[in-house]
Amino acid sequence: MDYVGLGRTGLHVSRLCLGTMNFGPYATEAESFAMMDTALDLGINFFDTANVYGQTRGEGITEQIIGRWLAEREGARQRVVLATKVYGSMGDGPNDSRLSAYQIRRACEESLRRLQTDHIDLYQMHHIDRTTPWDEIWQAMEQLVREGKVLYVGSSNFAAWHITRANAVAEARHLLGIVSEQSFYNLYSRTIELEVVPACQELGVGILPWSPLSGGLLGGVLQKLNEGRRVASARIRRLVDERRPQLERWESFCAELGHAPADVALAWLLQRPGITSPILGPRTMEQLQAGPKAFEVALDTAALARLDEIWPGPGGAAPEAYAW
Repeated sequence: MDYVGLGRTGLHVSRLCLGTMNFGPYATEAESFAMMDTALDLGINFFDTANVYGQTRGEGITEQIIGRWLAEREGARQRVVLATKVYGSMGDGPNDSRLSAYQIRRACEESLRRLQTDHIDLYQMHHIDRTTPWDEIWQAMEQLVREGKVLYVGSSNFAAWHITRANAVAEARHLLGIVSEQSFYNLYSRTIELEVVPACQELGVGILPWSPLSGGLLGGVLQKLNEGRRVASARIRRLVDERRPQLERWESFCAELGHAPADVALAWLLQRPGITSPILGPRTMEQLQAGPKAFEVALDTAALARLDEIWPGPGGAAPEAYAW
């Protein structure tokens, strides 16, 4: 496993991140424990979760599973860079979501309790809060950092101008600011290449792509359908109908390369500028163990050009992508 600095920080994380959203809803606790054990064995030291994961609102089931695993594995906490998130609704109250100082502090305390740890390595804002001023958000984050409960702050699903504005306010307060951004990014969805990627590169913000296989669309979906395997997501079934010729070209090209589509999709992300760690979201041990195979895929200039033909991006960075 290779390791890289998280954005402009001195913290080193594995080039693949273990996403845990399926722990609880789709993977049992025993299966989740086994996948976390295997992730460490594979050299994956970066685990990502969120307070809302686990489907049952307000319970933080996925965080609880991780907490029990950490409590049972001596020394595991020291080996893991642990990331979680705040923003989503954890109850019916008017202050049970978003990014008020009140909610940030309370949500952090609750995540620490569920995770059975005294600190969160990367505390991420799960979505932009358009109603809370940045001075209030940074005041709350600064207090958590001062208390040693949070080490670094990240964002997720932010636009480029959100990241830029947030870090300008942080700099004025002499804070480190946002060091990473989780974005929906894969061969099928390349919108962030317009502005988010250039902004992150300029500001030293590491990019953590979530859904690197676009919910399974890029994971050999046609082959699975031909084999009679079930495709659960209505979104994927719709996209298969809409994009079948494109998917046929994609899976045919992966076959030419001699690699599974999932491996090629991950390899492409790993070669993109500004990318720190794509987030794997395995439901099964087989899916987790397949992740590192992406490092075996070599994509030369010709292969990258073919991928651009099959899955064209927005044309590069703004404004050149749409202007002169």
